[in-house]
Amino acid sequence: MNLTKSSNPALSNSVFSKVQTGVQTDVMTVEGTVNKTGLMFLILAFAATFTWRKFFGALEYGSAEGAFSVVSPWLIGGGIGGFIVALITVFSPRYSNITAPIYAVFEGLFLGGLSAFFEMQFPGMVMRAVALTFGVFFIMLFLFRSGKIRATGKFRMAIVGATGGIALIYFISFIAGLFGANIGFLHGNSMFSIGFSLVVVGIAALNLILDFDFIQRGADAQAPKIMEWYGAFGLMVTLVWLYIEILRLLSKLASRD
Repeated sequence: MNLTKSSNPALSNSVFSKVQTGVQTDVMTVEGTVNKTGLMFLILAFAATFTWRKFFGALEYGSAEGAFSVVSPWLIGGGIGGFIVALITVFSPRYSNITAPIYAVFEGLFLGGLSAFFEMQFPGMVMRAVALTFGVFFIMLFLFRSGKIRATGKFRMAIVGATGGIALIYFISFIAGLFGANIGFLHGNSMFSIGFSLVVVGIAALNLILDFDFIQRGADAQAPKIMEWYGAFGLMVTLVWLYIEILRLLSKLASRD
């Protein structure tokens, strides 16, 4: 089975070999993947509503610090839990029908708390970030379906390299933070910092093209039906990243006002 590699580590060729067994009578389809992606969004939104309400409920009767302390365990637990479940899903795609919905729950808890924190600082920002995320998603889908952007070999290599570079920068920033250092252009609101965020948002958006391509090729190759869940999971990973980066960008712009 010859499937194009995606820069999203969740959507790589090797995952198909982990679940491909014998003759498949029930195969992956694009429509099935779309349906499962929609279900994961509903699960994520429900979980996000829980931490969102918990934050603003605590804020109504206390300080911002108190509200953040109330929601922090859910936010941190969601982030760590989502990361662990994502790793399990990547290494065991045959169980993605179980792990993908669990991932959506954890990410919902994380994003609900994170979004509430940004909304407290900059009212109205979360709705703009959600709208922009969906807007970028549909624009990328249109460009992919119309053939205006194709996942060629050179395009793929460029996005894989850029994504890896961003991951390395974030990793260095995390390690530096453990020692009290701060990489200013990642967290400040200078024009350079805003420009960097714009680039990251652009790279995250272009990753969607590779994800669409992977899902389409998986359906064309009649991958196992379970891969619909895995394809939905991989697409969700990119969209969560895109939403967070858009939030960061909008917060940098708002803090300059």
